[in-house]
Amino acid sequence: MGKPSTKPATNTPIVILALCFFSSVLFSSATTAQVDPCRDLLQCESSWVGLDEESRRNAFAFAEDYKDFLHRARTELSFVSEATAFAEANGFVELTDSTNLQPGSKIYEINRDRTISLMVVGQEPMSEGFYVIGTHIDSPRLELKGRPLYEDNQFALFQTNYHGGIKYHQWTNLPLALMGRVDRKDGTVIELSVGLEDDDPIFMIAELSPHVDRGRASRSLADHVEPEDLDPIVAHIPDPVEGGGVVDQVLNYLQAEYGITRADLVSAELSLVPAGKPRDMGFDRGLIAAYGQDDRLAAYASLRAIAEVDNPRYTTMAYLVDNEEVGNRNNTGAGSEYFADLLSRLIYAELGSDYREPLFRRALRNTRFISVDVNPGVNPMNPGAWEIGNAPRLGYGINIKLYGQGNNANSEFIAWTRSLLDTADIPWQTSTYRVGSAGGGTIGGEFSSQNIEVIDFGVPLLSIHTPFAISSKIDVYNLYRSAVAFYAYDGD
Repeated sequence: MGKPSTKPATNTPIVILALCFFSSVLFSSATTAQVDPCRDLLQCESSWVGLDEESRRNAFAFAEDYKDFLHRARTELSFVSEATAFAEANGFVELTDSTNLQPGSKIYEINRDRTISLMVVGQEPMSEGFYVIGTHIDSPRLELKGRPLYEDNQFALFQTNYHGGIKYHQWTNLPLALMGRVDRKDGTVIELSVGLEDDDPIFMIAELSPHVDRGRASRSLADHVEPEDLDPIVAHIPDPVEGGGVVDQVLNYLQAEYGITRADLVSAELSLVPAGKPRDMGFDRGLIAAYGQDDRLAAYASLRAIAEVDNPRYTTMAYLVDNEEVGNRNNTGAGSEYFADLLSRLIYAELGSDYREPLFRRALRNTRFISVDVNPGVNPMNPGAWEIGNAPRLGYGINIKLYGQGNNANSEFIAWTRSLLDTADIPWQTSTYRVGSAGGGTIGGEFSSQNIEVIDFGVPLLSIHTPFAISSKIDVYNLYRSAVAFYAYDGD
């Protein structure tokens, strides 16, 4: 290798001038063509910037409805109950064997009270495929064990387990509500909701005060509160009968108020969830702090969107499913055969004796499926948790999730999705976790394995899987707008 030249570079200014000239020409051409230089790569600024007043009002109004729904729908059971009332108020009727399916028909079906599907029949035969938005309606929470009630130091407490990934210490000293159902041997169902109303009692896991906690100060945060410590206090007045304990008082109350015995708690599905109401956050009220935004946020957006569909080209569906937080398990989770069974029955209802298995398989192959699940956004407390170049930010639009490692949608479906969003003028960004140190899942993989075209969307949140997650109102609204655009798609 020769020595570097020491001769002055007398042509350097000419090179710089030439580069500036060609850059200005390229920039001028892009400007003339009205091409946003970063539109095809990422959302370059907050969606709030340049937002017209009408859109701003719409986003804030949508947020008020969303908060009201979240307050009432805190478990999958209560979500399905609220969604059923919403569906019927918007002209949907329950699917039966005798339902006459015609283009424009609005129908819904419930699977075991924990999953609900809303559909609008399209103009094209169902064998041409469906347009589906799928999301989950369960959220991280505490749930009662089969034999939950016990007494310790003259307090009655509930033994709990947890559903989904949580940080244990975040569930202490927090007002909790008890929600769910108790199924008795005679077939009757008792529904419970205690703690949401202002005059209801609440429950709480009492932490140690700092005055007596110094011996545990050296523990790591993960070990400071352990899973078996998450037992809320539910009573402390002993039974007035001589020798009666606090548990006896609780059992007497449950029997008198609900007709529930200790044995009935074995066949109960009772959850402890944060009791606080969804609230606006910040001076500008641009954020929402609420329990259950993972992922009743997406479920509510798709629910609202499908109610606006009248006569779509393809049959549309909002598929709102249980148990994503624990791996899509059970017959109400996305891993169940229920979804394929539902599509098969719909096609059979349309074709009757002309139904054939290849037509069902063709419908799966032609279906376009958006799997929506929230994901962590850049957090000012620790932005280093993200590789910022591929990190989603609150207020910057919905996320197209790009996981890599064979988990992405194929490039042609990503391109189709980009076109859909850009045509509808919906801001979007991409989201990729820091390699090797973060991750998460959705229901999408369960459907791509059925030869369905699937892409994962998200909305960025702060404090996911905590008692109060944080969303941006404009992202919630834009997710709803993207669902409307998807359901209304009329192209090829």
